[in-house]
Amino acid sequence: MIAKSLLSSIISKYYLGTNESVKWVVNNNNLEINFISPSKDVIGHVICENFQLDNTVLPIYDTKKLNNLVSICQGDVLIEVEKINTVATKLNLSDMHFNLTYALSDMLLIPKVGSVNEPNEWEVEIDLSNEDVSQLIRAKSALSDVDNMVFKTTTDLDGNLVCEIVFGDGHGHSNKITYQLMGNVKEGGISVPFDSSMFKTILSANKDMESGTLKLAKGGLLQLRFNTDEISSEYFMIRKAETDF
Repeated sequence: MIAKSLLSSIISKYYLGTNESVKWVVNNNNLEINFISPSKDVIGHVICENFQLDNTVLPIYDTKKLNNLVSICQGDVLIEVEKINTVATKLNLSDMHFNLTYALSDMLLIPKVGSVNEPNEWEVEIDLSNEDVSQLIRAKSALSDVDNMVFKTTTDLDGNLVCEIVFGDGHGHSNKITYQLMGNVKEGGISVPFDSSMFKTILSANKDMESGTLKLAKGGLLQLRFNTDEISSEYFMIRKAETDF
């Protein structure tokens, strides 16, 4: 039995509204899901270390449909896998009221997820608090019609290096919101643009975090990591190719 809330949290952390087709790989009660966005600007993985299911690989082609099935369940959910020979073909979900069946995909229809070449050194390394996550979501929501966001490193009034996240267009008279983060900032003068809508979606999926970190490489790579008691999630975002900043 697996809590419906845990299932929903796992799905939200990789789905992000766009990542439909993935493999759920269960090994020794550890679930790992690697994913890449259709636009290939976000790649990551989600791991649940207490997922009570026999070792298997579940090819999920349409995550939205699976999420819709999970959403009508309540409480604890029993998950059973139907197989033909050794190939998983159906995922059966049941609670006290519903018996649901989700048809699994052909493994060949699931896109391959590559790896990320992480830099030898990150110019920015910051611990994120729940308040930071909440405030950044609010900032993006206030400028919901603008997808531009830029990470900048600069100095504060005391001369300390800080990281600023600026939401809004780069035009001089446009609306902007700046949020400042303190941490290990090693270099000033960095300016890297990212998609603020995807950034907000990732933060919103991880509002239940117990710890989080943000790392930025000036070459244009952003890493976000979050942890709860049961789930760890990691995301790599690539800088925006075109921006007004």
